[in-house]
Amino acid sequence: MPRLSLRFAGFPVYPLAHIPARKQALIAAGVDVIDLGAGDADLPPPPRAVAALQAAAEVPAMQRYGFAMGHGPYRDAIAAWMQTRFGQPFDPRTEVVPLLGSKEGLAHVASAYLGPGDIAIIPDPAYQAYIGGTLLSDATPYVYPLRPRTNFLVDVDEIPGDVLARTRVLYLNYPNNPTAAIAPRDYLERVVQVCRDRDILLVYDNAYSEMGFDGYVPPSIFEIDGAREVAIEFHSLSKTYNMTGWRCGWAVANPAIASALTRIKSFTDTGQYMGIQAAGVAAIESWAEFVPRNLAVFAERRDAAVAAFHASGFSCETPRATMYLWIPLPEGIPSAAFAERLREEQGVVVMPGSGFGAGGEGFFRVSFIQPGDRIAEAARRAGVVLAEMVKARDAMVAAGHP
Repeated sequence: MPRLSLRFAGFPVYPLAHIPARKQALIAAGVDVIDLGAGDADLPPPPRAVAALQAAAEVPAMQRYGFAMGHGPYRDAIAAWMQTRFGQPFDPRTEVVPLLGSKEGLAHVASAYLGPGDIAIIPDPAYQAYIGGTLLSDATPYVYPLRPRTNFLVDVDEIPGDVLARTRVLYLNYPNNPTAAIAPRDYLERVVQVCRDRDILLVYDNAYSEMGFDGYVPPSIFEIDGAREVAIEFHSLSKTYNMTGWRCGWAVANPAIASALTRIKSFTDTGQYMGIQAAGVAAIESWAEFVPRNLAVFAERRDAAVAAFHASGFSCETPRATMYLWIPLPEGIPSAAFAERLREEQGVVVMPGSGFGAGGEGFFRVSFIQPGDRIAEAARRAGVVLAEMVKARDAMVAAGHP
């Protein structure tokens, strides 16, 4: 049997890896499964995007390699949207990088800036692409726990000086997955200044920029003075347009940073299918009419989720962004055990906080990927499991067992 590498041995298990197979097994056994796990909404994409993909499938030129340049109108649409949405101009040829979903870009960019002895600051809990890219680059992750104490922000002032001295990359994601936290502008200003002072690449994952509620409008990192010198920002069609399986996203940065990511990608892929990029153009051009209607559905689901989980004995904040609730568990209730019992006993799939990293222990994540009545039923079932686990915990304590 060929021997696996030491690098491979250091990889954590991806949190969603086993869930699809187990979900299918439960369904096959007749269980009424309610899946609130992945950030994968049940809503349709923009009709214009579907029509554009269908049309592109009939065009022979669209079936050829896109290479790094890809479908020119896709780059143009991205640049135009960044200008309209954030007031930030980008050259579509030198400052835009089309991606096969933002995930691969978030992982690949690390290879251009990290190597042995370097450090990447990784929030914890976090999207696994951050630590994956770091480990693939043979660099060292410095894990910063996201906790209520700092409002789930990475407080760069708490990071030791010797760590900052070796840091080459800082990953940030606001609005945040999984905690749903948002970042105040003065916080972003402070982070950008630290990155400028220390020549740190700021990798800003902005996949949820269009999922703000109650008047909150998430910013681009490039709205912060000085960010052009040190930042790269990632966007995706996945959450904004219900196009998770299409794997279509982009990054924007100054030409030097953008070209570094493009060079890395030239060794790993030959570009997104241009028919999907044509559909991406149609999706982006439908932004003004599609996104508000889509967001209204998520707002209704958010409100239903908050009310239902409160009624079932959980404590949770009403998020101002993202498609998630980040719900604390009572002390002594492990998140993985809770999620497993909820899935196996009640047929409800949620993500345990520990699946996103050790810093997520004590929480679980709920996604707004089902209608409100199904979310309410899932919350009711979750309350049953919680009550049973709390009762068992209290009995153990009463019996003198810690």
